[in-house]
Amino acid sequence: MNEWWEKPLDSLSAEEWEQLCDGCGLCCMHKFEDEDSGEILYTDVACRLFDGNTCRCRDYAKRSELVPDCIRIRHFTAEQFAWLPKTCAYRLRFEEQPLFDWHPLLSGHADSVHAAGISMQGRCVSESEVDEDDLPLHIIDPSDG
Repeated sequence: MNEWWEKPLDSLSAEEWEQLCDGCGLCCMHKFEDEDSGEILYTDVACRLFDGNTCRCRDYAKRSELVPDCIRIRHFTAEQFAWLPKTCAYRLRFEEQPLFDWHPLLSGHADSVHAAGISMQGRCVSESEVDEDDLPLHIIDPSDG
C-alpha cells in the first residue's frame, strides 16, 4: 500500500475521508430505485443546498440539520454503496478498486473531475425548481458527462 487512499474506508481519518470525495456531486442528486429491475436511477435534480458551479454543498457543516434526509456516506451499509455511481471513490474503495486517473488525488487538480466530464457541474437543476412528480422526467445516465 503506497498511498493513504488505498487503505480500507473504515481506517481513514476524518480528513482523509473528506479528501477522498472527488467532488462530482452525484450523491447530491435525487435518485430512486426502479421497482421492477432494482436499478438505481439518477436525476439531474440537485439538493437545494447543492451549488451547481462548484459541485459542493453550500452549507456542508449544517447539511444534516438543514436537509434531514441528506445522505451520510460514512455511515453507509454494504447495500447502500450500490446507490453511489460506479465512478465514486467511496464505492471504488469499498469494492477495493483503484481510483480513476482523473480523481483529484491522482491528478493533483481539484477540477479534473469536471474536465473529465464526470461531475454534475452545469448539468443540474435545483429541487426547488422541480415538482416531485416530475422527477422521472429528469432521469439521466450519470456516465453521459
